[in-house]
Order: sequence, then C-alpha cells, then structure tokens
Amino acid sequence: MSPDHLLPPVEPPSAGFLVQLFLVPGLIVAIIVGVWLTFHWLAHLGQDPQAYVRTLRRDNEGRWQAALNLANDLRGPGGAVLKADATLAGELGRILADESKSGRTGEQSQMLRVYLCRALGEFTIPEALAPLLERAADTTQPQVARAAIEAIAVLSTNLVAAGGGSSSGANVADAVVAASRSEDAGLRSAAAFTLGVVGEKGTGPADDRLRALLADANNDVRYNAALALARLGDGASLDTLEEMLSLPDEPAPKPDARDDVAQSKRYKRALVVLNALRGLALLVDATHSPLPEGILAKLKSLAEDPVSDVRTGVTALEAKLARLTPAG
Repeated sequence: MSPDHLLPPVEPPSAGFLVQLFLVPGLIVAIIVGVWLTFHWLAHLGQDPQAYVRTLRRDNEGRWQAALNLANDLRGPGGAVLKADATLAGELGRILADESKSGRTGEQSQMLRVYLCRALGEFTIPEALAPLLERAADTTQPQVARAAIEAIAVLSTNLVAAGGGSSSGANVADAVVAASRSEDAGLRSAAAFTLGVVGEKGTGPADDRLRALLADANNDVRYNAALALARLGDGASLDTLEEMLSLPDEPAPKPDARDDVAQSKRYKRALVVLNALRGLALLVDATHSPLPEGILAKLKSLAEDPVSDVRTGVTALEAKLARLTPAG
C-alpha cells in the first residue's frame, strides 16, 4: 500500500469550521475594541464643562467621579482652558452656594464644599473670587472657610502668573482678617498665610493683624504670621523666625523600634526650620538687607544639622546673603 493511501481523504472545510476560524476571533476583537472605545469616551466625557456641571448638581455617587475627572483635567494639559472658563467658574460657584444653603450637614456635603473651594482656587480669572469670599465669611463651618481662604491665596497667585492682576484689595483683605479672628486655630493659621499673599506692607489691615497674630497662642498661627510678614518685607517677623530656627532636633528613634510619634515630631521640626529659612530668604529678597547677627549665628549652627534638607537650605540662604555684599 502506497503512503498516499495512509492519509485521510481531503474534504472541503465546513461552514462551522470557517465560523470558528474567522468569525469568532473577529467578534472577540470587535468586542475588545468596543469596550476600549467606551471607556475612552467615558474618560473624556468630563472634559465638557457643562457635563461637569450637570453631574456635580446630582446628589449621587456619580458626582464624585465628575469631581475626580475635573480635578485631573484642571491639572492636565488642557487645564489652562478650563481654568479660564468664566462660565464654568460661575456654575461651580452656584453649586457651592446651593450646597451651602441646602441645610445638609453630613460629611459628604462638607467634603463637596471643600472640594469646590479648592477647584475654584485653581482658576486664573477673577470670576472665581466672589464665591470664595462668600464661603470665607461663613466661619460657622471652619473647614469650608479654611478651604476658601487657602483657595484665595492660590487664586491670587494664579491671577498674577496669568497677568490678570491679583485678588488683593480692601474687600479681600477684610474678609481674610475677619477669618483670622476665628476661634478655630486651623482657620486662623490659613488666614495668616493668605494675608501674606493678598496683603501689602504697611497698608490696610493686613500688616497690623499679622503683627497681632505673632502673639497668638497657637504655634502654627504665629509661624504663618511670621512667614507672611517676611513675604511682605516686614522685619517684625525676625524674632519669630529666629524662634523657628531654634527648635531642637528630636532624638532619632532606635533602628529596631517603630516610633511614629518621634518620627512625626522630627518631621514637624524639620518642616518648621525649612519654612523659617524660606521666610528669611523672602525677607532678604524684599528688603535687600543683611540679617541680624543672632540669626546669622543660628544659621552657622544649622550648617551641621542632621537633616540634609536643612543644611541645603542654609547653604542657599548664605549664598543669597553673600550676593548682597559687593565683592572686594
């Protein structure tokens, strides 16, 4: 028997075989592409400003997905267009006002108000200011008022960077000064920082209020007031800045021990010292004057600080001071 007789007979492929070979894989690929296109469409649906507005107005879980999409888009490549959209800023301001007047007191409602304040602070147009001032004035909700105060500082910086002026003015400074009188230390601290952004040296209520806040019982408030005064070029900040530089380093926990409290204290101390160095740099930039001998002595001792970022900050500040002295 020849080898050809050992092979099975050749038959034409059946319709079922052709379906399995070509149609089924094609359908699978089509389904995968369709799912990808659907998710791609949903991910970019939020880039329509009115889609944000419609979804944020709904009292359901979908509003948080819209909030996330908006936050991502504000920080993304196309964020500049959204940040300059006066209609969107107005709509977000109305949603914030409506939510505040709704009477809802739950955590979700408060989180939404805080989020909307922070979103408005990202804008680069003055239309975002009015709703923030309204929320800053309501100190019965300290967390929301604090978010509004912090957003005013960010908005003011954005307006200057965009060439549209700033949010500084008598009404803005008055609103922030009023917030600085709150019994809530966190709100007072935020207000102190923001006064350094929207205030002007020696003019209006900001300077006087910041000097008063240097005597606040809360350290964070006093430190932020000193930083704000330094930004404004006011030497009244020097004593508090020197105090910040003088904070002793906390003992390092043993390598085999997990001491979160000690680590937190060390981190907080380093952050305060770094902010003091930043404040001194701002003061030097504003006044073009050397620093007192007492502070220079502190800088010399910090040159050997165990925290590398502190040592780097000292080196940068000393280099800035060296440039103030004419060569030879």
